[in-house]
Amino acid sequence: MPARTTQTRENAENAANATNADVTGSAASGPGPGPGPALVRGLAGACHPLPAAAVTLFAAALTAAAGHGPARAAVTVGAVAAGQLSVGWCNDRADLRRDLATGRRDKPLVAGTVPAAAVMWAAAVSLLLCVPLSLACGPLAGTAHLVGVAAAWAYNLRLKSTAASWVPYALAFGLLPAFVTLSLPGTPWPPPWLTAAAALLGAGAHFANVLPDIEDDLATGVAGLPQRLGLRVSAAVGGLLVIGSTATLVLGPPGPVTAYGWTLLAATTTALLLAARRPAGRLPFPATMAVAGADVILLVLELRP
Repeated sequence: MPARTTQTRENAENAANATNADVTGSAASGPGPGPGPALVRGLAGACHPLPAAAVTLFAAALTAAAGHGPARAAVTVGAVAAGQLSVGWCNDRADLRRDLATGRRDKPLVAGTVPAAAVMWAAAVSLLLCVPLSLACGPLAGTAHLVGVAAAWAYNLRLKSTAASWVPYALAFGLLPAFVTLSLPGTPWPPPWLTAAAALLGAGAHFANVLPDIEDDLATGVAGLPQRLGLRVSAAVGGLLVIGSTATLVLGPPGPVTAYGWTLLAATTTALLLAARRPAGRLPFPATMAVAGADVILLVLELRP
């Protein structure tokens, strides 16, 4: 067993009693101080801002490509933003015990820059806001989005520690194009290649996001699929999933492949191969987000009216 894993496990065991007391005290202390710059910064850091912003921008690009008017686009993007905020805050609150045990001082809750109760309230309020915004886009579209958000909450609260940890990511990402298209007149479903590409990207993002924390996760009892497969296998699987997503976007639509499509596929493969050389670092997830951004450009080109 690696030395870091052994040390982390010992730290987790030694910190367990103190962690339980800290969490209990934080959760019972109420929502904390009133709104202020420090509280806002803490909440912003606890919502997982990079993935939340990336998914929201992805939804905004999809609404533009699908031809939504400004009002419907604003409601759609607002629903996605509210859902992502709720998921991010739920994740940090659910992980508090483990983050305290492993000394994750980069997390606002661990650093003490935001009360645990404030994050819990923020997650609840944003989830409640997500429901009417989603349903305002139509019952079928709203249901698709809320199923995706529910899957993400299920990951935070239970499924992240199971072999099915990848399923909520694939489901939530795969349903996002449906949320956008089902709110159009006639409630059309997105083309199958788009759903498949989004689901593959979501599963790949899960693997890339977990890579730097596999040892800490195992030490604190989190045994999702990437943790079970190990660092190098998970890095390879995650890279293949993201490459598969890009390949599906490039080759799935009818008609000839554009020069941009071939260039994107080659660049994606190169970038992820380079990132896989350091699977324990923080590079794979930003690389995956960069690929997602390039994929969005391709989507806009493919779906524009």
